Amino acid sequence: MTSYSAPLRDMRFVYNELFDAQAITDLPGFDDVTPDLIDAILEEAAKVCENELFPINRSGDEEGCHYHQGGNVTTPEGFRECYRSYAEGGWIGLSGDPEYGGQGLPASISTLLEEMVCSANIAFGTYAGLSRGAYRAIAAFAGDDLKRRYLPKLTSGEWSGTMCLTEPQCGTDLGLLRTRAEPDGHGTYQLTGNKIFISAGEHDLTENIIHLVLARLPDAPAGIRGISLFLVPKFLSNVDGGIGERNGIYCTALENKMGIKASSTCAMSIENAKGWLVGHANKGMQAMFVMMNDARLGVGIQGLGLSESAYQAAVAYARDRLQGRALSGAQYPEQAADPILVHPDIRRTLLTMRALTEGNRAMATWIARHIDLRERAEEDAERTAADDFVQLMTPIAKAFFTDYGFDITNMGLQVHGGHGYIRETGVEQYVRDARIAQIYEGTNGIQALDLVGRKLSAHTGRYLRRFFHPVQSWIESHAFNTELQPFVTPLAKAFGRLQLASVHIAQIGMKYPNEAAAAAGEYLRLFGLVTLGYLWARMAEVAMTHDQEAEGGFYAAKVATAEHYMQRILPQTGSLFAAIMAGASTMMEFPEDAF
Repeated sequence: MTSYSAPLRDMRFVYNELFDAQAITDLPGFDDVTPDLIDAILEEAAKVCENELFPINRSGDEEGCHYHQGGNVTTPEGFRECYRSYAEGGWIGLSGDPEYGGQGLPASISTLLEEMVCSANIAFGTYAGLSRGAYRAIAAFAGDDLKRRYLPKLTSGEWSGTMCLTEPQCGTDLGLLRTRAEPDGHGTYQLTGNKIFISAGEHDLTENIIHLVLARLPDAPAGIRGISLFLVPKFLSNVDGGIGERNGIYCTALENKMGIKASSTCAMSIENAKGWLVGHANKGMQAMFVMMNDARLGVGIQGLGLSESAYQAAVAYARDRLQGRALSGAQYPEQAADPILVHPDIRRTLLTMRALTEGNRAMATWIARHIDLRERAEEDAERTAADDFVQLMTPIAKAFFTDYGFDITNMGLQVHGGHGYIRETGVEQYVRDARIAQIYEGTNGIQALDLVGRKLSAHTGRYLRRFFHPVQSWIESHAFNTELQPFVTPLAKAFGRLQLASVHIAQIGMKYPNEAAAAAGEYLRLFGLVTLGYLWARMAEVAMTHDQEAEGGFYAAKVATAEHYMQRILPQTGSLFAAIMAGASTMMEFPEDAF
């Protein structure tokens, strides 16, 4: 059976030691965000995740959601009670604006909470996570009346939110969208259409659900330029803000999924539903990308959270499972066999899981800090630089965390051998749950295309400089540090490959778009591996300043994990670089009728 213990020590290391925690505290409005407060929040969050959310993770997967006649959906046993407790604890509005009832805490703290939730119960986290995206879009683009009416309810968790984007005939290509919005002469609109794959589209956790729906106005131009965003509540609100009459948006079916079964994924029918325009007419894509980018980072955290759970389960099993003897001779002669932890392949697998998971946690926190800077920094230039960094890293985080999230959960299952394939062990659920993260909120291939097609060229390469400059600076400033050479040298080589690949793609992509697209997947992974190389080099630098025997060898383990990353994982950048430079000919010149 699996268990979960929140990795609080590593979270504190990343927040307080790898990065400068004081830089966040010094931002306007964060004066009270002291280390003691952060510790208290993380410890309490860990209790909620370990003791309330994790115990209903497997049972929720086995029971799933239930569709009832009339379009109602109920969640598995225990979910309503946990959601109520979670909302009353203020966890949904942790980083929300105090003006609307939020606690106003940094995104870098809420990201760590989000990871714990995803580790403990990813399906449960889906409901609260979607509300955050809806909150951000309304806060950024809606008028004051809609903000006053809906943001406090979303912050408190009394109401929840969704993104109603996908339709049967179109997924990523939203230019094919058909849902219509007709003005009704009263400043509102009547919407009609069908949506599919709507996560949390219907459930029994909240008394109202606020759908953000993409639709077309009658005179809208064709394609994505003719899309508008509308707020369509399940129940209309009364003058006093309470629940009013039922609106014309209904769940018609639940998707029968391979994973995250306790999260309702709905087909929705919209029949003359009343809606309010969010933002400007025909400018819905701008608001949609606020939701999508938030969701993409959230999905990346799902991959990270499941990686941690899979790693913990694999380590526990490797310690307990007795099988075979160490090749160098019995390590535990008093036992019938040695634990499988003595075998090189098991240790390689566990260290790879660990290095990627802890590295991704550092990257997630790095991005979240820039979200805080983007929102709170006093200087315009600093806010712009922070936003540039978030824009650049969002597709990388979404794809890299989820690709490796699936790989790591598979590694965890492999460590368990045949027992991993059996449901009672619990680890096969992690594999099934992780697989969707590579697909929804834009497949990882789409993330790679976004990176090479938009982010590389944005503002004549300005986004790239937000990453390249600090990495180059660190390498140069440590070039003659003998103690750090095991980290500086491999990082410098991998970073050089990334620089060359970036120039190559930027140059050839302008003339031959297929060349850039063909290299996109390898380029994104190369970028992610170099990012982790930089962060692991910095983590080793910090850890080496401490007593290596302190805290049960915590810092020594950091250095050893960094060495494993540099020697066994970062060299993959060489093969990725070779594939990028090979070009598109093998795939684009292959005869179409030969497939």
